[in-house]
Amino acid sequence: MFFKLKLAIALAVGYILLTPPAEAGTSPLRSLVTMDDSRGWEGVGRLNMGRRSFCTGALVAENLVLTAAHCLYDRDTGARIPTEEIEFLAGWRGGRASAYRGVRRAIIHPDYVFSDRNVERRVRHDLALLELERPIRSASIRPFPVHPQPAKGAEVGVVSYALDRADSPSLQESCTILARQSGALIMSCSVDFGSSGAPVFVMEDGEAQIVSVVSAKAMARNVPVSLGTALEQPLAEMMELLAARNGRFSRPEPLVQVTAPGGDTGTGAKFLRP
Repeated sequence: MFFKLKLAIALAVGYILLTPPAEAGTSPLRSLVTMDDSRGWEGVGRLNMGRRSFCTGALVAENLVLTAAHCLYDRDTGARIPTEEIEFLAGWRGGRASAYRGVRRAIIHPDYVFSDRNVERRVRHDLALLELERPIRSASIRPFPVHPQPAKGAEVGVVSYALDRADSPSLQESCTILARQSGALIMSCSVDFGSSGAPVFVMEDGEAQIVSVVSAKAMARNVPVSLGTALEQPLAEMMELLAARNGRFSRPEPLVQVTAPGGDTGTGAKFLRP
């Protein structure tokens, strides 16, 4: 299979700009710089991770922001970024946000390990939920519903901040899910530094629904692609554990550790840290 070939993957706070293959049917990025442009996307915001970096996140409830788990780690030291240093700027545009919120609690999928060298496992669980200090209740800032399971070939879009567009988000209205592999979506969408955690949307009945979160960029046969975490199972697990354990988000260690045949990196992938 095409995407079973070696992938060169970058997992960090953001990614090198990609130019998707022409046959994937992608559209160019469009800056959401005016109020009219950004209407309906105010639930997407910039996540300031201390003073050193930022990611992208999106509201999935009035008090919950969905993003990538690796955003919550210092890429140089591997240390967790203190929760009190994380701030969500909903609809950040032109130096102002529609709402500012600190984070009360940061919850990472229990199977995600920042130092894990298994590429597939790392992308598959690269999800975090940020519980805000106070809910955002506004008619203009609405949480996004989550779509169950997008199919291969589905047309999706991405709203994200990035290094060269840190003060306003950009929308890529059309990119494609090229394949599903080991809990990850392989897409033609363009990403850049700061795009980590950006919501990937499908439009259904005129409504934007989140189908994935940007996790990484990769190369397959010298073709640049982006990787997103498939949401259905891991997000459901996070919600169940959150409700059942009242926020004590952990999973008991199994009595037997099972290692997949062929070593830790079954895809033969190697990490590239930008």
